[in-house]
Amino acid sequence: MANIDFHVHITPPEIIANWQKYAEKEPYFSLLSNSKRNKFATAEDVVCALEKEETVVFDRAVVFGFAFRDMGLCRYVNDYVIEKAGEYPEKLTGFISVSPHGSEGAREIERCYRAGLRGVGELFPAGQGFDLENEKETAAVTGACGELGLPLLLHANEPVGHYYPGKTDVTLRQLETFVTNNPHLNIVLAHWGGGLLFYETMSEIREKFRNVYYDTAATPFLYDARIYRAAKALGLCEKILFGSDFPLLPHSRYFDGLEESGLCDKEKRLILGENAQKLLLPCV
Repeated sequence: MANIDFHVHITPPEIIANWQKYAEKEPYFSLLSNSKRNKFATAEDVVCALEKEETVVFDRAVVFGFAFRDMGLCRYVNDYVIEKAGEYPEKLTGFISVSPHGSEGAREIERCYRAGLRGVGELFPAGQGFDLENEKETAAVTGACGELGLPLLLHANEPVGHYYPGKTDVTLRQLETFVTNNPHLNIVLAHWGGGLLFYETMSEIREKFRNVYYDTAATPFLYDARIYRAAKALGLCEKILFGSDFPLLPHSRYFDGLEESGLCDKEKRLILGENAQKLLLPCV
């Protein structure tokens, strides 16, 4: 079984070296980049991190650039992801960054798909300024994902608790509406879906969310090991994808929680790679 990290950010060296210049024009990028916890990583940093881990070896990472508002910047980071996914085909699977505004997003998705990228995201509804409940506004991107069979990764955050840069006012209701409007899409809600997974105890949500997955990105900052046991109790182990949010957090920060989770080996295998393989397989 291949272990897959489903949530990894990479940034072109030129943006890393001059991030303040880009932050002047991109408010959400500025907010995250100015955070004390912020870190940047190149593709080579990711490959090195995959290879040096000893406790749990990760064979592959799903990588993506920052989802800017400006489509020109999205194309720039996509070109970098295309280049590096081609350079490290056994280690990296690339996702596509787009701005949902206008029709350019659909064309960019098709271009990047033809170049070998196999999903879309991580998109930031608040950061990029698009309305999850407005079908017309998101139609170009969701339509392209549907036609090409690509999973779509969305940022989500819990509506309660402490503030941190990137915690937005996007509601669980808005996420539910987006899922309801796009039953044909495989949707991945980052960061445990902001807690939306708990509502899968409601039969109507379980039915609507049959094609929804949740990743574990930033778990050590948000939840203790009981989150894994809760997912098991809800019967959702087949819908959980390991995501580190690297370089924000290294893989090693997750191992204690997984050990304390009470999950059996089969359930850990599902979360660490088997679910991701199944989700990515139709796109390969």
